[in-house]
Amino acid sequence: MDATLSEWLNLLVRWFHVVAGITWLGQTYLFNRLEGRLAAAAREAGGPEAIWLVHSGGFYVVAKETSPARLPRTLHWFKWESALTWISGFLLLLIVYYGGGLMVAEAGVGRAVAAGLGLLVFSWPIYDGLCRSPLGRSEAGTAVVGFALIVAVAWGLTRFLTGRAAYIHVGAMFGTIMAANVWSLILPTQRRMIALLAEGKRLDPAMESQAMLRTRHNTYLSVPVVFLMLSNHFPTVSYGHAYNWIMLGVLVLLGWAAAHAMRRL
Repeated sequence: MDATLSEWLNLLVRWFHVVAGITWLGQTYLFNRLEGRLAAAAREAGGPEAIWLVHSGGFYVVAKETSPARLPRTLHWFKWESALTWISGFLLLLIVYYGGGLMVAEAGVGRAVAAGLGLLVFSWPIYDGLCRSPLGRSEAGTAVVGFALIVAVAWGLTRFLTGRAAYIHVGAMFGTIMAANVWSLILPTQRRMIALLAEGKRLDPAMESQAMLRTRHNTYLSVPVVFLMLSNHFPTVSYGHAYNWIMLGVLVLLGWAAAHAMRRL
Protein backbone atom coordinates (compact mmCIF):
# COMPACT_ATOMS: atom_id res chain seq x y z
CA MET A 1 0.00 0.00 0.00
CA ASP A 2 1.19 3.52 -0.79
CA ALA A 3 2.79 5.10 2.29
CA THR A 4 0.77 8.33 2.03
CA LEU A 5 -2.53 6.45 1.62
CA SER A 6 -1.64 4.20 4.56
CA GLU A 7 -0.94 7.22 6.76
CA TRP A 8 -4.22 8.90 5.80
CA LEU A 9 -6.15 5.70 6.56
CA ASN A 10 -4.31 5.33 9.85
CA LEU A 11 -5.10 8.92 10.84
CA LEU A 12 -8.78 8.93 9.86
CA VAL A 13 -9.64 5.49 11.26
CA ARG A 14 -7.69 6.17 14.49
CA TRP A 15 -9.43 9.52 14.92
CA PHE A 16 -12.84 7.91 14.40
CA HIS A 17 -11.93 5.05 16.77
CA VAL A 18 -10.89 7.38 19.58
CA VAL A 19 -14.02 9.54 19.30
CA ALA A 20 -16.30 6.48 19.18
CA GLY A 21 -14.49 4.97 22.16
CA ILE A 22 -14.82 8.16 24.21
CA THR A 23 -18.55 8.20 23.52
CA TRP A 24 -19.00 4.52 24.43
CA LEU A 25 -16.91 4.57 27.61
CA GLY A 26 -18.40 7.87 28.73
CA GLN A 27 -21.90 6.42 28.53
CA THR A 28 -20.80 3.24 30.29
CA TYR A 29 -19.39 5.10 33.26
CA LEU A 30 -22.31 7.54 33.37
CA PHE A 31 -24.87 4.75 33.67
CA ASN A 32 -22.78 2.84 36.20
CA ARG A 33 -22.55 5.97 38.30
CA LEU A 34 -26.29 6.55 37.96
CA GLU A 35 -26.95 2.97 39.13
CA GLY A 36 -24.89 3.56 42.25
CA ARG A 37 -26.49 6.92 43.05
CA LEU A 38 -30.01 5.61 42.44
CA ALA A 39 -29.40 2.57 44.64
CA ALA A 40 -28.08 4.81 47.44
CA ALA A 41 -31.08 7.15 47.08
CA ALA A 42 -33.47 4.18 47.22
CA ARG A 43 -31.82 2.88 50.41
CA GLU A 44 -32.05 6.28 52.07
CA ALA A 45 -35.71 6.76 51.09
CA GLY A 46 -36.75 3.17 51.74
CA GLY A 47 -38.05 2.77 48.20
CA PRO A 48 -37.67 4.00 44.60
CA GLU A 49 -36.10 7.41 44.39
CA ALA A 50 -34.93 9.90 41.80
CA ILE A 51 -31.73 11.91 41.71
CA TRP A 52 -31.16 15.44 40.50
CA LEU A 53 -28.29 16.35 38.19
CA VAL A 54 -27.02 19.73 37.12
CA HIS A 55 -25.08 20.10 33.90
CA SER A 56 -24.42 22.99 31.56
CA GLY A 57 -27.44 25.30 31.75
CA GLY A 58 -30.07 22.99 33.14
CA PHE A 59 -31.26 20.55 35.79
CA TYR A 60 -32.11 16.92 35.07
CA VAL A 61 -34.21 14.51 37.13
CA VAL A 62 -33.35 10.83 36.65
CA ALA A 63 -35.45 7.95 37.98
CA LYS A 64 -35.18 4.22 37.34
CA GLU A 65 -38.24 2.21 36.36
CA THR A 66 -37.69 -1.46 37.16
CA SER A 67 -41.09 -2.63 35.88
CA PRO A 68 -42.99 0.21 34.20
CA ALA A 69 -46.73 -0.15 33.69
CA ARG A 70 -46.35 0.99 30.09
CA LEU A 71 -43.55 1.81 27.71
CA PRO A 72 -43.09 5.23 26.10
CA ARG A 73 -43.45 5.63 22.38
CA THR A 74 -39.72 6.26 21.98
CA LEU A 75 -36.92 4.40 23.75
CA HIS A 76 -33.37 5.68 23.42
CA TRP A 77 -30.90 2.85 22.86
CA PHE A 78 -27.15 2.88 23.42
CA LYS A 79 -25.61 0.36 21.07
CA TRP A 80 -23.97 1.80 17.97
CA GLU A 81 -21.18 3.40 19.98
CA SER A 82 -19.82 -0.03 20.93
CA ALA A 83 -20.20 -1.45 17.41
CA LEU A 84 -18.48 1.51 15.75
CA THR A 85 -15.66 1.45 18.30
CA TRP A 86 -15.00 -2.25 17.68
CA ILE A 87 -15.28 -2.03 13.87
CA SER A 88 -12.92 0.95 13.65
CA GLY A 89 -10.53 -0.74 16.09
CA PHE A 90 -10.43 -3.89 13.98
CA LEU A 91 -9.82 -1.82 10.84
CA LEU A 92 -6.98 -0.08 12.64
CA LEU A 93 -5.54 -3.46 13.61
CA LEU A 94 -5.58 -4.49 9.94
CA ILE A 95 -4.02 -1.24 8.74
CA VAL A 96 -1.29 -0.82 11.36
CA TYR A 97 -0.40 -4.41 12.26
CA TYR A 98 -1.59 -6.90 9.65
CA GLY A 99 -0.82 -4.54 6.79
CA GLY A 100 1.96 -2.57 8.45
CA GLY A 101 4.48 -5.33 9.06
CA LEU A 102 4.35 -5.17 12.87
CA MET A 103 3.19 -8.77 13.39
CA VAL A 104 6.50 -10.41 12.46
CA ALA A 105 7.80 -12.79 15.11
CA GLU A 106 10.15 -15.76 15.26
CA ALA A 107 7.20 -18.05 14.59
CA GLY A 108 6.59 -16.40 11.23
CA VAL A 109 3.89 -14.10 9.91
CA GLY A 110 1.34 -16.84 9.19
CA ARG A 111 1.41 -18.27 12.70
CA ALA A 112 1.43 -14.77 14.20
CA VAL A 113 -1.71 -13.80 12.27
CA ALA A 114 -3.39 -17.09 13.19
CA ALA A 115 -2.62 -16.50 16.87
CA GLY A 116 -3.96 -12.93 16.74
CA LEU A 117 -7.19 -13.75 14.91
CA GLY A 118 -7.72 -16.93 16.91
CA LEU A 119 -7.57 -14.92 20.12
CA LEU A 120 -10.31 -12.57 18.91
CA VAL A 121 -12.53 -15.45 17.82
CA PHE A 122 -12.25 -17.60 20.95
CA SER A 123 -11.86 -14.99 23.71
CA TRP A 124 -15.58 -14.17 23.98
CA PRO A 125 -16.87 -17.81 24.20
CA ILE A 126 -14.28 -18.60 26.90
CA TYR A 127 -15.12 -15.46 28.89
CA ASP A 128 -18.87 -16.02 28.48
CA GLY A 129 -18.52 -19.63 29.61
CA LEU A 130 -16.62 -18.50 32.70
CA CYS A 131 -19.35 -15.98 33.57
CA ARG A 132 -22.10 -18.61 33.17
CA SER A 133 -20.24 -21.27 35.15
CA PRO A 134 -20.74 -21.77 38.92
CA LEU A 135 -17.52 -19.79 39.43
CA GLY A 136 -19.13 -16.86 37.63
CA ARG A 137 -21.47 -16.35 40.60
CA SER A 138 -18.50 -14.98 42.53
CA GLU A 139 -17.09 -11.72 41.19
CA ALA A 140 -13.88 -12.26 43.15
CA GLY A 141 -13.49 -15.78 41.75
CA THR A 142 -14.18 -14.55 38.22
CA ALA A 143 -11.59 -11.80 38.65
CA VAL A 144 -8.89 -14.19 39.92
CA VAL A 145 -9.43 -16.77 37.16
CA GLY A 146 -9.84 -14.03 34.55
CA PHE A 147 -6.57 -12.40 35.59
CA ALA A 148 -4.73 -15.72 35.43
CA LEU A 149 -6.09 -16.27 31.90
CA ILE A 150 -5.06 -12.76 30.83
CA VAL A 151 -1.47 -13.30 32.02
CA ALA A 152 -1.39 -16.72 30.33
CA VAL A 153 -2.64 -15.18 27.08
CA ALA A 154 -0.02 -12.42 27.30
CA TRP A 155 2.74 -14.98 27.83
CA GLY A 156 1.48 -17.12 24.95
CA LEU A 157 1.16 -14.22 22.53
CA THR A 158 4.75 -13.12 23.14
CA ARG A 159 5.81 -16.53 21.83
CA PHE A 160 4.16 -15.83 18.46
CA LEU A 161 3.94 -12.03 18.07
CA THR A 162 6.22 -9.09 18.61
CA GLY A 163 5.83 -7.52 22.04
CA ARG A 164 4.01 -4.50 20.63
CA ALA A 165 1.61 -6.68 18.64
CA ALA A 166 1.00 -8.90 21.68
CA TYR A 167 -0.02 -5.89 23.77
CA ILE A 168 -2.39 -4.49 21.17
CA HIS A 169 -3.99 -7.91 20.68
CA VAL A 170 -4.72 -8.21 24.39
CA GLY A 171 -6.34 -4.78 24.07
CA ALA A 172 -8.29 -6.01 21.04
CA MET A 173 -9.37 -9.05 23.06
CA PHE A 174 -10.72 -6.78 25.81
CA GLY A 175 -12.51 -4.63 23.25
CA THR A 176 -14.02 -7.72 21.59
CA ILE A 177 -15.32 -9.00 24.93
CA MET A 178 -16.78 -5.59 25.77
CA ALA A 179 -18.55 -5.23 22.42
CA ALA A 180 -19.80 -8.84 22.58
CA ASN A 181 -21.17 -8.16 26.07
CA VAL A 182 -23.27 -5.37 24.57
CA TRP A 183 -24.47 -7.16 21.43
CA SER A 184 -24.66 -10.77 22.62
CA LEU A 185 -26.12 -10.29 26.09
CA ILE A 186 -27.04 -6.75 27.14
CA LEU A 187 -29.08 -5.78 24.08
CA PRO A 188 -30.87 -9.16 23.76
CA THR A 189 -31.76 -8.92 27.46
CA GLN A 190 -33.19 -5.46 26.92
CA ARG A 191 -35.25 -6.72 23.96
CA ARG A 192 -36.63 -9.59 26.07
CA MET A 193 -37.52 -7.14 28.83
CA ILE A 194 -39.43 -4.96 26.37
CA ALA A 195 -41.25 -8.00 24.94
CA LEU A 196 -42.34 -9.12 28.42
CA LEU A 197 -43.62 -5.66 29.30
CA ALA A 198 -45.51 -5.47 25.99
CA GLU A 199 -47.24 -8.74 26.97
CA GLY A 200 -48.13 -7.34 30.39
CA LYS A 201 -45.78 -9.71 32.23
CA ARG A 202 -43.45 -8.95 35.12
CA LEU A 203 -39.72 -8.80 34.60
CA ASP A 204 -37.36 -11.41 35.96
CA PRO A 205 -34.80 -9.65 38.24
CA ALA A 206 -32.17 -12.20 37.17
CA MET A 207 -32.29 -10.80 33.63
CA GLU A 208 -31.36 -7.33 34.80
CA SER A 209 -28.67 -8.57 37.19
CA GLN A 210 -26.82 -10.48 34.44
CA ALA A 211 -26.89 -7.47 32.11
CA MET A 212 -25.66 -5.21 34.91
CA LEU A 213 -22.87 -7.67 35.73
CA ARG A 214 -21.57 -7.54 32.16
CA THR A 215 -21.78 -3.74 32.21
CA ARG A 216 -19.66 -3.69 35.38
CA HIS A 217 -17.16 -5.99 33.69
CA ASN A 218 -16.97 -3.52 30.80
CA THR A 219 -16.09 -0.68 33.16
CA TYR A 220 -13.23 -2.72 34.61
CA LEU A 221 -11.92 -3.70 31.18
CA SER A 222 -12.11 -0.17 29.81
CA VAL A 223 -9.18 1.39 31.71
CA PRO A 224 -6.69 -1.37 30.82
CA VAL A 225 -7.82 -1.31 27.19
CA VAL A 226 -7.14 2.43 26.97
CA PHE A 227 -3.61 1.92 28.27
CA LEU A 228 -3.00 -0.95 25.85
CA MET A 229 -4.08 1.36 23.03
CA LEU A 230 -1.35 3.78 24.16
CA SER A 231 1.30 1.21 25.10
CA ASN A 232 3.31 1.72 21.91
CA HIS A 233 4.31 5.14 23.30
CA PHE A 234 5.81 3.60 26.46
CA PRO A 235 7.92 0.63 25.34
CA THR A 236 10.32 0.65 28.30
CA VAL A 237 7.64 -0.21 30.86
CA SER A 238 5.40 -2.23 28.59
CA TYR A 239 6.02 -4.36 25.51
CA GLY A 240 9.77 -3.65 25.37
CA HIS A 241 10.39 -4.90 28.90
CA ALA A 242 12.28 -8.19 29.31
CA TYR A 243 9.26 -9.56 31.17
CA ASN A 244 6.64 -7.77 29.11
CA TRP A 245 3.92 -10.35 29.86
CA ILE A 246 4.38 -9.79 33.62
CA MET A 247 4.31 -6.02 33.13
CA LEU A 248 1.05 -6.37 31.21
CA GLY A 249 -0.45 -8.19 34.20
CA VAL A 250 0.72 -5.42 36.54
CA LEU A 251 -0.75 -2.74 34.30
CA VAL A 252 -4.06 -4.59 34.08
CA LEU A 253 -4.25 -4.70 37.89
CA LEU A 254 -3.50 -0.96 38.05
CA GLY A 255 -6.25 -0.37 35.48
CA TRP A 256 -8.73 -2.42 37.47
CA ALA A 257 -7.88 -0.48 40.63
CA ALA A 258 -8.38 2.82 38.77
CA ALA A 259 -11.71 1.62 37.35
CA HIS A 260 -12.82 0.53 40.85
CA ALA A 261 -12.05 3.99 42.19
CA MET A 262 -13.76 5.73 39.24
CA ARG A 263 -16.95 3.75 39.76
CA ARG A 264 -17.19 5.14 43.29
CA LEU A 265 -16.61 8.81 42.53
